[in-house]
Amino acid sequence: METWRILATALLGFPGLLGVLMIMAKARDRTGRSSTVAVSGLVSATALAVLAVLVLTVLPAVPAWSLAAAVAVAVAVLVLAS
Repeated sequence: METWRILATALLGFPGLLGVLMIMAKARDRTGRSSTVAVSGLVSATALAVLAVLVLTVLPAVPAWSLAAAVAVAVAVLVLAS
């Protein structure tokens, strides 16, 4: 496995986990129901896991780094906005 794939996945994973937690907190604030929080967490964590596997295995360099950077920027903006 190439080193750039591991680095891109780490850049995708760390902010992605923060994003999952932020999505779950937003669902809790909006609905107050634990079932909604669990479903939103499961969906977002599954999407993050699928993207991480794609970056690790099949995506070329430019889309992988673009995806990782987009997730990192989006989470940074959400953190600063809240």
